Amino acid sequence: MAAEDRHQQRQQRLKDQVDARIAAATDMRGIVMVFTGNGKGKTTAAFGTATRAVGHGKRVGVIQFIKGEWPNGERQLLEPQGVEFQVMATGFTWETQSRETDSVACAEVWQHGLRMLADARLDLVILDELTYMVSYDYLPLDALLTALRQRPAHQSVIITGRGCHRDILEMADTVTEMRPVKHAFDAGIQAQQGIDW
Repeated sequence: MAAEDRHQQRQQRLKDQVDARIAAATDMRGIVMVFTGNGKGKTTAAFGTATRAVGHGKRVGVIQFIKGEWPNGERQLLEPQGVEFQVMATGFTWETQSRETDSVACAEVWQHGLRMLADARLDLVILDELTYMVSYDYLPLDALLTALRQRPAHQSVIITGRGCHRDILEMADTVTEMRPVKHAFDAGIQAQQGIDW
């Protein structure tokens, strides 16, 4: 048998397997995705999905925990396309060093998160850096899980951040862990606008 024939047969078997999996996937509903781990790219992956959704005419809302007021390229691109951003705007917790300030800011922006998670007009809600709010006890885990369970059936949600709580991981439909292999910052290279933020 010729190499080309063997290749064609392998590819046909692969196609049959893929086609069978596609045919078996009959459930249509929104999903919960988690991008976690110590590697770079969690927020970038979330905004890549948001850009894809907007490109397909979907409506997206974004809640950003722990972010500051510095320029945000994703926001500059997506907000004019109708994507609502609500930002905690206190900066990183090691900068504020105030549990009280961070807790109040989290509670305020979480009210927008609850509104978005209840809004049937939104197809995708991004809860960027949410994992820290749960691990620092700024946001009760039970309140988050309840809001996720009660959201509109078609609505998808992306949660980002390191150290995601096991109950969130268990509830999620898709979990991706970013693993650091090498990072330019470790070699003393400054974070760059348009590349790192």
